[in-house]
Amino acid sequence: MNWLDRLAQYWPHFAAGFDVIACALASSHAVLHKRDTRAATIWIGVIWTLPALGPLLYLALGVNRIRRHAIQLGMHKNFSRPVPENLGETEHDGAEHLKHIAQVVSRVATQPLTSGNQIVGLINGDEAFPAMLTAIESAKTSIALCSYIFDNDVSGMKFVAALANAVQRGVAVRVLVDAAGTRYSFPPITWKLRHAQIPFAKFLPTSLLTPWRVATINLRNHRKSLIIDGQIAFTGGMNIRQGNILNSSTKHPVQDLHFRVTGPVITELQEVFANDWAFTTGEVLDGETWFPPQTETGNVIARAVPDGPDADFENARWTLLAALAEAQTSVKILTPYFLPDNALITALNLAALRGVRVDIILPVKNNLPFVHWASRALWWQVLERGCHIWLTPPPFDHSKLMVVDSHWVLLGSANWDARSLRLNFELNVECYGTEFAQKMETVIANKLVHAREVKQSEADNRSLPEKLRDGVARLFSPYL
Repeated sequence: MNWLDRLAQYWPHFAAGFDVIACALASSHAVLHKRDTRAATIWIGVIWTLPALGPLLYLALGVNRIRRHAIQLGMHKNFSRPVPENLGETEHDGAEHLKHIAQVVSRVATQPLTSGNQIVGLINGDEAFPAMLTAIESAKTSIALCSYIFDNDVSGMKFVAALANAVQRGVAVRVLVDAAGTRYSFPPITWKLRHAQIPFAKFLPTSLLTPWRVATINLRNHRKSLIIDGQIAFTGGMNIRQGNILNSSTKHPVQDLHFRVTGPVITELQEVFANDWAFTTGEVLDGETWFPPQTETGNVIARAVPDGPDADFENARWTLLAALAEAQTSVKILTPYFLPDNALITALNLAALRGVRVDIILPVKNNLPFVHWASRALWWQVLERGCHIWLTPPPFDHSKLMVVDSHWVLLGSANWDARSLRLNFELNVECYGTEFAQKMETVIANKLVHAREVKQSEADNRSLPEKLRDGVARLFSPYL
C-alpha cells in the first residue's frame, strides 16, 4: 500500500484529530480571554457542536483583539502637557466635579488634555463637505484623510479631484480607507484613487486570497478624520458619500454631524492617523510636515480619545461610564445605534435615579432594521428607571454626540453598541467648555422639536411576535 492509499484510508482520522486540536485551542482562547462568562460559555458550545466550522467562526467573530503598538513618533519629545487646572469657566458654578471625568480618562487614554482649541459643529454634508473641500484646496504641505466609507459617487469624486490637485501641487497626501468600507459602492473608490495617483491604503484588507486574515475580518477602522497641514482638522461621524448632502436628490439621505477643529488637540488627531498609517503601510509620518508647532485658537479644553481592539481597548466605554457617574443635572445622548451593555444600562439608570435628566435621542427608522429591533428589546430597561427616549423623524440620523451638565461634550465616530465599544477602531474627542456645550445642546434641542417621546407603555405593549423578533435580534447584538 503506497502513501496515497494510506492517506485515503486514514484521512478521516487526521481530520478528526485536527478538528479536536482546533476546538481545544479555540476553547482555551475563549476561557483565557473572554471577560464575559456567558460569552465564553456560548462560544465553547459553538466551537464543540459545529465540527470544523465552530473554530473558524470563533476565529472570525470571537477574537476581538489585535496586537498593535503605537509608533513612537518624534513629536512625543515635546508632547507632554499638564492637565489644565480649570475645567470650567469661573462664572460657571458646579463644573469642578467634571475633573473626575478628566482623571478617569487620563488614566485610560494616553493623550493629555489640551487648552486653547476651537471646535465648530458642521450640520450634514451640506456644511461639512464644502468646508472640507475648501481646506483640501488650500493645503500647502500635507493632507491626512481617514474614512470608514468613501463612496464612488458625486461627493466622492469631488474629494478625489481635490486630492489629485493637491498631489499635483506637491502636497504630501495620505488616504486611509477601511477595507470593508470600500465595498459600499462599486466600482470601489480605490480604483479612482489609484488612477489619480493619490497615495492610499486599505485598513486590514481581507479576501479569499488572504484566508490567514480571517481573525481580523470583524475588526474595522470606523474613524473619520481629515487633517490639513497639521493645522486644521475635521472629525466626527460623517462618511464621504452623497447621501450626507440633504439638499441633493439622493435615494438614501442621512443626517450627520462633523466638526472643524483647530488648536493643540490637532497634534493628537494627527498622531492617531499616523499610527494607523504606520500599522497599515509601515511608513512613519513624522516631522513638521505632519506635526507643525501649534498655537491656541479658542477656549475649548479637549483631548483625542482613540478606542480600538488594541492597546486602546474600551477607552470609549470607560469614558462613557465616567461621564454618567459624574453627571449632576443632565445627560443628553444622540446616537443612531443604541445597544448598551449591562454596565452602561446600569450607569444610565443610576444617573436617572440620582435625579439626573437623561435624554436618549434615536432615529425612529433605522437604516439597519435588525439593530433597531435589538435596540427596542432594551428600551424598557432604561425607561422603567426614569430615562427618556426620543425618536426623531426621517431622514435617518447618523449623528453621535453626548453632552453632560451643559459643559462636557463627547463627539466622534463611536456608537452606543458593542461593535463601536469593543470591535471597531474609533476616534472621539472629549471637550470641556460651556460655550461649545451649549451650542451642542442647541443642536440636540432642534432635533427634539420634531421628535416624539417613547412611553413605557409603548415598550411594554408591543405584540408578542414583535417582542420575540426584537428579543432574538438582541441575542446577536454583539455582532450587529
